[in-house]
Amino acid sequence: MSSQEDQFQPAAPAPAPADSSNDDGMTWWYRWLCRIAGVVGGISCALAGLWNCVTINPLNIAAGVWMMLNAFVLFLCEVPFCCQFVEFANAVSARADRLRPWQKAAFYCGMAVFPVILSLTLTTLLGNAIAFATGVLYGLSALGKKGDAISYARIQQQQKQMDEEKLTGTIEPQAL
Repeated sequence: MSSQEDQFQPAAPAPAPADSSNDDGMTWWYRWLCRIAGVVGGISCALAGLWNCVTINPLNIAAGVWMMLNAFVLFLCEVPFCCQFVEFANAVSARADRLRPWQKAAFYCGMAVFPVILSLTLTTLLGNAIAFATGVLYGLSALGKKGDAISYARIQQQQKQMDEEKLTGTIEPQAL
C-alpha cells in the first residue's frame, strides 16, 4: 500500500465511552430525585450552618462551618452549574458522577453525620437531615431494582412444595 492509500483508509471507529450513569441501574426520575434532594440538602445545610455560626460556642461555630462546607460540596457534586465561579467545578462533578451509588451514599452520609457528632443541637440535626437523606437515596439505589413478582412466586411455590414433601415424607433419603 502506498502512503496515499493509507490516507484514505477509513479509521477504525473509536470505542464509545462508557457512560457510568447508565450502568448503575438508576432510572432517570430517581437520578433527578437524588439530585433535587442534594440541592435541597445543600440549601438546608447552608442555612442551618449560617444560623449555627451565630453563637459564641466554638463547637457550634465549627459545626456551622462544616455544614456550609457540606453545602458547597453538595452543590459542587450535584449541580455544578451553580458553582460557575469555581474553575474545577466541572472536573469535580465529572469525578462525582463516576462514583458508584454506594460510594456517594457513604460520602454524603458521613459528611452529614460529622457536624451532628460535633455539636448535637436541633439546628444541626434538621440542617443535615436532608443531606443525610440524599445519602440514603443513593444507598437505596445501590441495592438495585426489586425483583419481579413472577420469579418470587416461582421461588415461593418451589419452597412450599419442598416443605410439603418434607412433611409427607415423599423425599427419598439419599444414600451416603
